[in-house]
Amino acid sequence: MSAKKKPEEPITKAYFNRELSWLAFVKRVLEQAYTESYPLLERLRYLAYVCVNLDEFFEIRVAGLLQQVDSNIDEKSIDGLGPIEQLEQIQKRTAEIVKDQYQCWHDKLLPALSEKGIQFKAKDELTKAELAWLKHYFEHQVSPVLTPLAIDPAHPFPQITNKSLNILISLKDPSRPRKNKDSIMAIVPVPRILPRVVNVDVGKGQTYVFLSDIIGLYAAQLFPGYTIKGVWAFRITRNSDLYFDEEEVDNLLKKIEEELHRLRKGAAVRLEIQEGVDESLLKRLLGVINLPPQYVFRMDGPINFFRLLSVYEMIHRPELKFKSFLPFTPHALSRSESLFGVIAKKDTLLHHPYDSFHPVVEFIQQAARDPQVFAIKQTLYRTSGDSPVIEALKEASRNGKQVTVLMELKARFDEANNIQWTRELEEAGVHVVYGFVGLKIHCKCCLLVRQEGDSLKRYVHLGTGNYNPRTAKTYTDFSLFTARPEVTAEVAALFNALTGASSSPEFKELLVAPFNLHASIQEYILRETENARAGKPARIIAKINSLVDQETIDNLYKASQAGVSIDLIIRGICCLIPEVKGVSDNIRVRSLLGRYLEHSRVFYFENAPDEPRVLLGSADWMPRNFFRRIEVLFPIKDAKLRAKIVDEVLPALLQDTQHAKALKPDGSYKKISPVKGGLVSAQDAFIEEAEAAEVRQKQVVVKDSGEPDLE
Repeated sequence: MSAKKKPEEPITKAYFNRELSWLAFVKRVLEQAYTESYPLLERLRYLAYVCVNLDEFFEIRVAGLLQQVDSNIDEKSIDGLGPIEQLEQIQKRTAEIVKDQYQCWHDKLLPALSEKGIQFKAKDELTKAELAWLKHYFEHQVSPVLTPLAIDPAHPFPQITNKSLNILISLKDPSRPRKNKDSIMAIVPVPRILPRVVNVDVGKGQTYVFLSDIIGLYAAQLFPGYTIKGVWAFRITRNSDLYFDEEEVDNLLKKIEEELHRLRKGAAVRLEIQEGVDESLLKRLLGVINLPPQYVFRMDGPINFFRLLSVYEMIHRPELKFKSFLPFTPHALSRSESLFGVIAKKDTLLHHPYDSFHPVVEFIQQAARDPQVFAIKQTLYRTSGDSPVIEALKEASRNGKQVTVLMELKARFDEANNIQWTRELEEAGVHVVYGFVGLKIHCKCCLLVRQEGDSLKRYVHLGTGNYNPRTAKTYTDFSLFTARPEVTAEVAALFNALTGASSSPEFKELLVAPFNLHASIQEYILRETENARAGKPARIIAKINSLVDQETIDNLYKASQAGVSIDLIIRGICCLIPEVKGVSDNIRVRSLLGRYLEHSRVFYFENAPDEPRVLLGSADWMPRNFFRRIEVLFPIKDAKLRAKIVDEVLPALLQDTQHAKALKPDGSYKKISPVKGGLVSAQDAFIEEAEAAEVRQKQVVVKDSGEPDLE
């Protein structure tokens, strides 16, 4: 072990740039599309996810940097780069990702799909029968809803909405003098209602054509009398950040609606356009949308691969997708007429998606119908479009219960959905508190108050993920059900603080941002540091989505220098540089991307008063989570449940060699060498354990019923 530094010695400047770290994550997502061990259609999904990630990155992060430049704000990032330097690096690395994206599409996915009888055809590859079918489709399903717009002094450039598909067309008017060679610009906005990928219903095979190509094929019908010189699909990304002074807003709901309408016309931050575009038209387009040419990305193929997700849904080929499995539901939760009796006896922990999310929904549904439940208090950040949770809350209110929902209207990109849910809940009589000045409500909590005998008893669900049954099938998260008075009382205090006027609530069991979360995490890291210096065992394991907070990073560096063994499982952004001699020798960072999105936050600290401290919750280690959001980390107090996390879940994640990559000091991510026995997949192991648990449970049920044993 290297010589230990004194705690007061300054930390060597060692931080990765946040934005470039995020792009490194996007690159790792793209690598999943290249991974030939994955089923073919799943690789298509990963290619689509790259687009989603880049969209959000430009809408929020790049937009923010451009605003800094426009405002002459030279605020340095954690690694010392100014906004202009960051934008230069972002443009370079994004261009590399886009190039690799289309190379994957052309060289890897298209040939592999064709071998499986799934063809994406360009216009010069279509048969006469397919062209005839597409012509009919265009004339009857597409053309009637299009509005072709020629741009001239009498027809100004239209307002192009954020991330919408548009067609740029170069026209020539044969009636104009030959010496006038200037092209006429035309725009065809494509309504969102039209499917972006069309299944050509000809023959036995599966043939798909992108809508933009269909419009290009028959664009002449939209401009009779003109000659079509060129057709290119394009897409503009705009600044989509909500920024207004909440303290000056009387009606937050109305203000957010106004902002959402305005954001459709926000400043352009990126232009994606097909290669080969007429340069004079491109220059005119950039002038109209006021975008510098360095933010143009020329695409060698279709615009916006996110639309490929519709193809994934259309193609019913199980052999080309991940093998499905039924999530495990503990017998006590699946058969119980009242979950409350089960939860009152002991804490229950579910690991989604390996364990079913249904008990979480059932918990709220039973509360809605149970005459002994008097009150329900619920936080909602995101939920599904056909949310059974929303329906249960409305039913509870109609049944006369006191229902309070803390709805976060500023949940990024779900603002409109949450406004609609707010209105529906309020119409059903639910008391909705939407927003909290200066803070986003990101914690995942549900509190029930139930009459039992002569007293009221509280039941709580605490989670690491949203109350969304759909994403619970693809995100890894944890759910805890508990009736422990010391925990439920603090959840009740949290709701009272959020709906009332308490500015400094006190918590002993829960870590709650922005009140005690940041200070407590620093205290726990310091305790490990002190124990290491004293020669005692010292260990930290943290599974999070992002690590950005500088004070936390610096304290982890100090802990490493003291000899604390630190493992960080970070899916996305990591500004800490691991394995730097004399600074972070004892810190290892890995990112795990697999079949499911690793979303749970899990924390292990070796030294607590009696036993190691294990916490789960909603918070990453970022300034926004520590100081600008309502977040909750909750302790796992039951010894068996704690052992499950410490002895099963965390070791499996740290032993993964199939999907995990190690972050190196140069910022690269390297495959982890497999141990003896071959590649190890934590997610596959969790699936196998869930399936084995289902078998064991059936055996027990059969034995208890008096029927023959399955074995």
